[in-house]
Amino acid sequence: MQHYGFIKTALGIPFSNPGDLHTNTEKIIALSIEAFNNGSSIILFPELSITGYTCQDLFSNSIIIQKTIESIITIKNKTKFTDIIITVGAPLIWNNGLYNCAVVIQSGKILGIVPKIFLAQYREFYEARWFKSGLGIKNQHIPIDGEMICFGTETLFRNSKNPAMVIGIEICEDVWTSSPPSGTLAENGATIILNLSASNIIIGKDLYRRKLIEMQSARLIAAYLYCNTSAAESTTDLVFDGDGLIYENGILLSQSERFLRKDQLLYADIDLELLTHERTKITSFPSSSDNFNSIDFSQQRKTFELTRLYAKHPFVPANNDLLHNRCKEIFTIQATGLAKRLETTQCKAVIGLSGGLDSTLALLVTIKAMKLLNKNPQTEIIPITMPGFGTTTMTRNAVEKLCDELAIPLLQYPIHDISNTMFDTIEHPRDTHDITYENIQARSRTYILMSIANKHNGIVIGTGDLSELALGWSTYNGDHISMYNVNSSIPKTLVKYLINEISQTEFDGHAREILSDILTFPISPELLPTSGNTVVQKTEDVIGPYELHDFFLYYFVRWGFTPEKIKCITNKTFSDIYSEDEISQWLTVFIKRFFTSQWKRDCVPAGPKVGSIDLSPRGSWRMSAEMSINDFLF
Repeated sequence: MQHYGFIKTALGIPFSNPGDLHTNTEKIIALSIEAFNNGSSIILFPELSITGYTCQDLFSNSIIIQKTIESIITIKNKTKFTDIIITVGAPLIWNNGLYNCAVVIQSGKILGIVPKIFLAQYREFYEARWFKSGLGIKNQHIPIDGEMICFGTETLFRNSKNPAMVIGIEICEDVWTSSPPSGTLAENGATIILNLSASNIIIGKDLYRRKLIEMQSARLIAAYLYCNTSAAESTTDLVFDGDGLIYENGILLSQSERFLRKDQLLYADIDLELLTHERTKITSFPSSSDNFNSIDFSQQRKTFELTRLYAKHPFVPANNDLLHNRCKEIFTIQATGLAKRLETTQCKAVIGLSGGLDSTLALLVTIKAMKLLNKNPQTEIIPITMPGFGTTTMTRNAVEKLCDELAIPLLQYPIHDISNTMFDTIEHPRDTHDITYENIQARSRTYILMSIANKHNGIVIGTGDLSELALGWSTYNGDHISMYNVNSSIPKTLVKYLINEISQTEFDGHAREILSDILTFPISPELLPTSGNTVVQKTEDVIGPYELHDFFLYYFVRWGFTPEKIKCITNKTFSDIYSEDEISQWLTVFIKRFFTSQWKRDCVPAGPKVGSIDLSPRGSWRMSAEMSINDFLF
């Protein structure tokens, strides 16, 4: 999987007793080999994992010092057939001082040793009693097994075969300070931060600790592996919980079972390509060229099964509370944006209603905007329904019932005559139901909306959503055009949830029932002739499932994934719904439509950005309409 930017990482949390160096060492070796066999490129162990954290005054005992060196040699010798990066904690002597260190081992060699900088010396902590700080130590050496091993802070470990894999190390208390070493490590290129920790547990500390690691990972746009010592440590005064965390750019990928009374090994697939892409996009992310020590290592590409899970609907939070808050926030952003435009223009709002999801959401947003301005929606909103050849009684009745329930007068302007006039004018057969037939109807509706807006001093409220913009699923100078589009950054997969949330919080009674009915309607432009209540034209039958297109959109625009990588993770995520051939088919449709529709997006109307993706040429997305598609097809 490394050719897609993924590497598998592991945390080893041995249930080891303090002072039992032989057993601790054997467990470290066993867990390292298991992680290697499972495809891991890195395994991280807790702080002072060879000796245990609670040896206290015995840390400086000659037996502990001697056995620690022997354990390091044993680990490197017994794992030399692997190329996994093993990082263990150990007390080591340099220049008449004892240091709390991280020892990095690979392929039978000790790559380097990094000492802890910030020693915990307050309340229950007495680290300065035993250890010296590594602050200011650079490019020194410690002799081990006949070799001089690089020793010092400001050290980076770089994979010569994977430039995106750059490892930086800090130890426990380092991350709790106001200026953690990981900050400068990341600025100098580290994409993966390893933290060997021995952090005792008290009430509430686990939540604070996780927030701390989460925010550090997000701030650094880095993977952050945090490995805390287990409950096997001495409990004379303190208890440890074995909290293991793997974050990527602020997202929790894996966590241990706390207080587990046995060895624990957990994994997470890190996407280094995602991290480097995000750092490249965030131009304010600092890049430094400090005189850091760089230790190169070589690691072969590994084949492993991707275990990382992806949400099928990345725009829709899986947690109900988060979804509720997200929908509420988005709705408020939409309404606030429109309210400012209405306040500035001193205009009424003209909106076309089809009985579909998008126009219904736009109406609800417009009502909220009027309320924010202390204006009466019943007099300031002009809803218009424009039934055509494909309009069903189902959607038409829904529009009429909704406006009646909301006491907002509804104007009706059928488009049959104006469309037939245009068919005849350009000599297009009325029974030829092609793209011209459909687009004439769409432009007829826009012509009516714009004309009514002129007549009543109004602005036309756009209803097209983000997914339609991405796919170019709109008629140029038809539904593509408005004077302010409140849905321009709302993906199709989120629209239903927004309407449902609004109906539950802003309305009651019959209005809520009507909105619930609208949520069940199939997505259709209703442009092809129908006889009554049968929808003969379903959008997803033509362009593919919106849940796939929104998934493609998210990873193509937000994270810059290649189509091949998108296909890989889509196959894994949607294997229970779509075949690989179907996914390839619709991904090809997405790529082709996305590239060939940029000229439409070059002149979309204004609208509020509500999430991480919008396609406004004035906002987050700038792309040449003539961009070649060749290298993006697979």
